[in-house]
Amino acid sequence: MTFNDILKSSFLEKIGEFSFVDSFIALLGAYVLGMFIYWVYKRTFNGVMYSKPFNTSLVLLTMLTTFIILAVTTNVVLSLGMVGALSIVRFRTAIKDPLDLVFLFWSLGTGIILGAGLLPLAILGCVMIGGVLTSFQAKVVKEAPYILMMDVDSENTEITASEIIRKRISRMKLKSKTVGNGRIELIYELRLKNGETGIANELANITGVKNTSLVSYNGEYAV
Repeated sequence: MTFNDILKSSFLEKIGEFSFVDSFIALLGAYVLGMFIYWVYKRTFNGVMYSKPFNTSLVLLTMLTTFIILAVTTNVVLSLGMVGALSIVRFRTAIKDPLDLVFLFWSLGTGIILGAGLLPLAILGCVMIGGVLTSFQAKVVKEAPYILMMDVDSENTEITASEIIRKRISRMKLKSKTVGNGRIELIYELRLKNGETGIANELANITGVKNTSLVSYNGEYAV
């Protein structure tokens, strides 16, 4: 037997072991569950800017992981080579929201489970994880946190504005106060009921208030 015969027989054996039907079912399941993850992420997103490319990457990541696992499960040598190749890859995109990291890991885990042929486990896990995430999102928030930034021209104006805020807002906290160049910059953390943002208009009408800005606060704050 020549070397070419060995290669041909090995190639034919791999073709014979490969199942197009099982692979198609796994990849189709990856697409369906990836779209489910896509829907859950879009529904539960609470950040400032929704990123559709990131959400789309969750679907593709699920399918690519399934694709890789289907390949490495057929050959031990190929699996070792794939591990070495993937160790070269470095992901340098900063993940600011911890929940985005959860979705990435969810997509990877779903792809691995589908590639291993455990379709019922993948479906059960996605349904339970999606249910937990949507249940947290379904809770009604009566008082939403906001950051109020205001520039005033004197201390008297600051006192007047603070009194108005205390009358209108039950929970407030001064986060920062900067004095310089003939102006005072104030930053408050407020709790507004049902998104009532009229306080910003009322403060802007006060004589001595140069400008006001009201920003939704999602837990990340920087001056």
